Amino acid sequence: MSHSRHAVVCLSGGMDSTSLLLHLLAKGCKVYGLSFDYGQKHKIELERLGANLDYLKSQGHVVAWNTLDMAQLGQLYHSSLTNSDWEIPRGHYEQANMKETVVPNRNAIFASIAYGYALSIATRQDTNVDFCLGVHSGDHAIYPDCRPEFYRAIVKAFEAGNWDSDKVHLYLPYLNGDKLTILRDADQAINQLGLDFDTVFRNTITSYQPDADGRSHGETGSDVERILAFHHFGRPDPVEYTRPWKDVLNNALKLEQKHQR
Repeated sequence: MSHSRHAVVCLSGGMDSTSLLLHLLAKGCKVYGLSFDYGQKHKIELERLGANLDYLKSQGHVVAWNTLDMAQLGQLYHSSLTNSDWEIPRGHYEQANMKETVVPNRNAIFASIAYGYALSIATRQDTNVDFCLGVHSGDHAIYPDCRPEFYRAIVKAFEAGNWDSDKVHLYLPYLNGDKLTILRDADQAINQLGLDFDTVFRNTITSYQPDADGRSHGETGSDVERILAFHHFGRPDPVEYTRPWKDVLNNALKLEQKHQR
């Protein structure tokens, strides 16, 4: 990370980007959040994000936040995340069928918009700005646009295509970590900021197929990865599932054991 105190971060409402937001606030950054309605079936994540930002504001931590309406993308793209007739696959995150949850070129689009926003802030205020994403190693197997080589290439293109690109710096603190790394980092930031752990994470959604109340059955790959992270962290996930925590955890542990064979 540069010495900048300004940071643009892509916020989905999931635990990764929320943890990164807390990380940046704990570092004393002025944070500019960008979210995207791209026609995802789990758009309730944006409502939860709004609730978390309201909670942060009540605790004295104000975040500038904009949500871009790109819902038409969902009609154009081939993905189980955006096609209402296509059920989200269940199982371990690294199974081949989880490739159905890839949204073509999604991170390239989001990163391009975020970079342009960061560069605009940098130019307008004559300062350095970090542009930040919560991607991590658990995403690498299924999502090519979460891998280090992708970000090296796309940032090189951004730098070649813009004036004053030396003012913007890519910051991916979780790139080589996993969900457990992220939880530990978030816990430190929460303690430093004087926040309540359960309140923060109850207002996040990781599931790609929650019900109308934001509850998940806990069996999609993203759910399983999250459930296992909380288990290894040593505390139950504060979000509500459609089944008791013991049941969703047992299912996740069985899938983990099966995958490790």
